[in-house]
Amino acid sequence: MKEKIIILKILRPLIRFVSKYVLCAEFYGTENIPKSGGVILAGTHTHIFDCLLLISIPNRIPHFLVKKELYKSKIGAWFFGNSGTIPVDRSKKNPDAMKYAKMELNSGKVIAIFPEGTINKTEDNIMPFKYGAVKLSVDTNSPIVPFVIFGKYKFFQKSVSITFLRPLKIYKDVDKYNRLLMNTINYEIVRKKNERKEK
Repeated sequence: MKEKIIILKILRPLIRFVSKYVLCAEFYGTENIPKSGGVILAGTHTHIFDCLLLISIPNRIPHFLVKKELYKSKIGAWFFGNSGTIPVDRSKKNPDAMKYAKMELNSGKVIAIFPEGTINKTEDNIMPFKYGAVKLSVDTNSPIVPFVIFGKYKFFQKSVSITFLRPLKIYKDVDKYNRLLMNTINYEIVRKKNERKEK
């Protein structure tokens, strides 16, 4: 699949400005993201703005797996098709989406995935994870860097942060490592909640 990220390259400086000065997001652990080679960023999904934070990380431009509905209109197809995204049909298995994601990882790109599959609007820290991230990791021998988006988005206030945790090496037991990924992220959320209570 030919790489098409012209929109991101044009808009990235603006997106980084918005993340820093409008959303006032705080970034932690970006040193845990490998500077080269295929890598999967997998973490929580709290708001539509989450993608802006991931696009703002230093040095690497992520390619997102997104719901195919975003491609329905001509404008949407053009915009997202030129933003390095891979459409996913959430109602069934997606061999084409997985194939393209593997190609990107094998060519040294970054894939960003929200394993919950949608924005978490429940009271739970996280919803059950789908297996896409761990399967891609096994198939391409790419590490997973878990991330946690914490807090609520408020304009011009330091109220939201994104933390990248140490990379995980995933092996063949996808059930076991999917639970490990969930537990790692949930532990960080609990830690941050306790930290907030102590302030």
